[in-house]
Amino acid sequence: MYPPITLKEFQQEHGELITKHMVEAVEGLKIPSVLKEAMIYSLQAGGKRIRPILLLAVIRTFNQDTRLGLNTASALEMIHTYSLIHDDLPSMDDDDLRRGKPTNHKMFGEAAAILAGDGLLTYSFQLIAEDTALTTDQKVKLIALLARCAGPEGMVGGQVADIEGENKRLTVQELENIHVHKTGKLLIFSVLAGGIISGASENELELLERFSYHIGLAFQIQDDILDIEGSEEMIGKPVGSDESKHKSTYPSLLSMKGAKEKLQFHLDEALTAFTSMPVDSGLLAEIARLIVSRNH
Repeated sequence: MYPPITLKEFQQEHGELITKHMVEAVEGLKIPSVLKEAMIYSLQAGGKRIRPILLLAVIRTFNQDTRLGLNTASALEMIHTYSLIHDDLPSMDDDDLRRGKPTNHKMFGEAAAILAGDGLLTYSFQLIAEDTALTTDQKVKLIALLARCAGPEGMVGGQVADIEGENKRLTVQELENIHVHKTGKLLIFSVLAGGIISGASENELELLERFSYHIGLAFQIQDDILDIEGSEEMIGKPVGSDESKHKSTYPSLLSMKGAKEKLQFHLDEALTAFTSMPVDSGLLAEIARLIVSRNH
């Protein structure tokens, strides 16, 4: 049994560890220097590390050694990072800033940025496949799940739907479908991967998926709120970028009051998933509350 730990302590213990592990892994690759530099630039650009922290927190919740999930957590963050590099490209969101720093294509050019994203995406699967701490069965499950959550049935499909939804008045259901795929699927992977690595039962995995579904939507609603109420300094990008691109958001469809009520609903639903699980869910509950109260 591991002693109880606060989220702040857990983040301090694992946040820098994840970054260090990712950077060292890429530094060890025999690849062109500009590709390596571009990949590492975005990996070191900061960020909340919510996805890998969430994965490792599930492992800790099941009283397993978090080091078992370090490669998978790093692979997940690499995929998230690749998606941000590509999102920022002129052909997509055309953003000059990411987390308060020049975007990858502004630093290295479009071609290098595209290839850096490609490199992070493909290397992430290699990282899991070569993990000697996991069983073959675990690796197959993780790779298949990650491909599903990050690919056309998940994040990539959600991104396409998001682009197609620009300049349109979407329904709340259409908006929710976009965000379940674009943002939510990788958060679902975070939680389920932690469960797979921990040897969770099928019933426990179902409850974990329910938890992750609701925090995924809560995460996006808070993003939409911050795009209006946040500051460029805090969120690392221009405020009002969604409105300038004529995107439907939860506040635009539900009003700010309605969006905040929806946010609270998804938090409450996420937390009820643990009521029938014989684990100390305090750490995961803290992460859920952080998602809805964060200011960046």
